[in-house]
Amino acid sequence: MTTVEQRASAFGELPIKRAVIKQIVPAIAGQMVVLIYNLADTYFVGMLNDPAQTASVTVAGPALLMLTALSNLFGIGGASLMAQSLGRKNPELATRVSTLAFYGGLLLSLLFSLAVLFFAKPLLYLCGATDSTYPHVLSYVKWVIMIGGPFTVLNTLLANLVRAEGGASSAFIGVSLGGAINIALDPFFVLPQFLGGGVGGAGLATAISNMAATAYYVIYLAVKRGSTIISLDPRNLKSGIKEVGTVLSLGFPSAMQYILTVVAVAAQSRFVSMYGTEAVAALGIVKKLDQLPIFFALGVANGLLPLLAYNHAAGKHERRRSAFRFGCTIAVSFAFLCLIAYEIFAPTLAGLFIDDPLTTEYGAAFLRIMVTAMPLMAISYPLIVQFQAIGKVRESLICSLLRKGVLDIPMLFIMNAVWPLYGCMLVQPIVDGISLTAAMLFNRRIRAQGNG
Repeated sequence: MTTVEQRASAFGELPIKRAVIKQIVPAIAGQMVVLIYNLADTYFVGMLNDPAQTASVTVAGPALLMLTALSNLFGIGGASLMAQSLGRKNPELATRVSTLAFYGGLLLSLLFSLAVLFFAKPLLYLCGATDSTYPHVLSYVKWVIMIGGPFTVLNTLLANLVRAEGGASSAFIGVSLGGAINIALDPFFVLPQFLGGGVGGAGLATAISNMAATAYYVIYLAVKRGSTIISLDPRNLKSGIKEVGTVLSLGFPSAMQYILTVVAVAAQSRFVSMYGTEAVAALGIVKKLDQLPIFFALGVANGLLPLLAYNHAAGKHERRRSAFRFGCTIAVSFAFLCLIAYEIFAPTLAGLFIDDPLTTEYGAAFLRIMVTAMPLMAISYPLIVQFQAIGKVRESLICSLLRKGVLDIPMLFIMNAVWPLYGCMLVQPIVDGISLTAAMLFNRRIRAQGNG
């Protein structure tokens, strides 16, 4: 049995709790590293005490989410099909899928970077840029997307593929390397006592870190050649291209959720921008803080994906259900801890990022409202991933659409009219509740049919 087959067989043979922990701990740790270096950008830019520059990181958020959507389209789709292939004892198919996923992600990221390069001004104004923030947003986006976009996509995509063959710890190393480099470079590139690049310096630091992480994965795969099923050999594309429909269908719900998140975040930024730069800066700070429980839940979901897909393909449905329940328990418990801490320490946490009283006041109020639905979100992500793992694309897509994009924008108009500015923060708790309700109803129906 090869090293990969030994690692993959652990999906179906280790005690359930041990298998779950082995998968989700590196995935959660990797998400925490990503969160830390995302926070680092906001933190060091916030040290400039310039609300316009702090707000620009927020405005750039939708464009960055688009890169995550492109990565998930092939990364999540490819990882899911790879794990299913291993569960069916078909490593050759998994190899072809890995090549398809890599080059598919590369192509889409190049096209997106070019689109942002040529249409930067209308796109960034659509995301919420104003005359005062546009130059800062552009200086950030230039490095992270126009130049570094492919590396941002491939970094996350390759981590998913490595995780899908049982290499969760190796995937974590790559993510951690990128995070450590970004955190180390941020103060030197951003702060005036060093290079003084401001928000543009933060973008450059992020681009370099993503390049380094992508280089790590490429070197890792070259060293592991012969003991890994992942291949970057373009000759595999000829036989692998026929799997593109399956990969895209499995990855589409995750990608669509992020695409619609782009729309929802941009719409929310546009609404909030009517209330001043300080309100936009506060929204950006809160968006960073509420990423802690979100990224934790994403880590649980991403770690569970290959485990759930493998056991579903192998016909071990009770084992899959037990792994899912245990993973959800961990995610929800952490979300409740975050909810309690954020409600108690909201002003202190908001004040960590900027020394501006009005921005801090807005931030504390926004945070207390937005975190109320965190436990609901902590169940939604694993449920959506489970639908993908068992091939229930329609259910996964509907829940993704409900959670982001479809309900958000009309709810923004309603809630902003009912409670100006602060009502915009209630939108996410409301749509999370609706999405979770739909997901649980779908899950119950699938179980009743004997398919879940």
